[in-house]
Amino acid sequence: MSEIVIYNADKGIQIDVKFENESVWLSLNQISTLFGRDKSVISRHFKNIFNEEELIKNSVVAKNATTALDGKNYLVEFYNLDAIISVGYRVSSIQGTRFRQWATQCLKDHLVKGYSINQKRLKELDQVLKIIEQSTHEDGLQLSESKGLLNILSNYTKSFVLLNQFDSNRLDTTCLTGDITYEIKYEEAIIAISELKKQQIERKEATELFGNQKDESFKGTLQNVIQSFDGYYLYPTIEEQAAHLLYFIIKNHSFSDGNKRIGAFMFVWFLEKNKHLFKNSGEVKINDNALTAIALLVAQSNPDDKELMTKLICNLIKN
Repeated sequence: MSEIVIYNADKGIQIDVKFENESVWLSLNQISTLFGRDKSVISRHFKNIFNEEELIKNSVVAKNATTALDGKNYLVEFYNLDAIISVGYRVSSIQGTRFRQWATQCLKDHLVKGYSINQKRLKELDQVLKIIEQSTHEDGLQLSESKGLLNILSNYTKSFVLLNQFDSNRLDTTCLTGDITYEIKYEEAIIAISELKKQQIERKEATELFGNQKDESFKGTLQNVIQSFDGYYLYPTIEEQAAHLLYFIIKNHSFSDGNKRIGAFMFVWFLEKNKHLFKNSGEVKINDNALTAIALLVAQSNPDDKELMTKLICNLIKN
């Protein structure tokens, strides 16, 4: 489901921004307005961006039906945040930076919207639980129905609290697991990424650029995660090493393409190798949708928020 958020740019320019699939989207006309450049200039920049394979067009462009002033529906190309930022660097770095900062905050707000909750709301939820318990007896609800509803509300209450702590920057990293038994070696990581690349290409979800190392920073990331001092890990728990592995791979942009997917892949692999991927119930600690949201949040986050991002990841995967 998409929603519209309003961006107020410099010089009183107001743009209705489409927010969908955990990114913001603008049409060519809107990007032209945002940066104060003719559409032909913006189009030329996009052509160069795609020709140089800085971005893969199919990954950052989507066509949506839009109603024009004549009342007819037309398919219009919309460009996501990665594409908008790339153009911003080429035409106006200041405006691009400001829009990126605004969009990043919107992404954060969206992820916690509907989940962040203050103490008053927690009390209200507790009151709802009491009402449900009472209605079980007064209205003859089936015990299984009532119990199921209570369990759902109870589970969401934990999520509300965690996201409220995230919103107020009060996350902690207590009760983490220090039993690290496996370190990912560079050589085996490259082999695994090669297999991931092959799979992605077969599914037509990647090109030959996927997984190509731009420098030696990926090897450095693996070494940084397991660095030690006086015989002790700098990141002494499974959660902290996993969180920093995901964060560094995504933020260091070590690969020409696929940094978020590779980061997510290595993150899950590390947890699996250290027997920390599943809850005691057998359910994965972080499902596909949650992993996607976290990878996107890390990618769009301000580097100053690194500690907050890694703490959030730790809390999501701790026992």
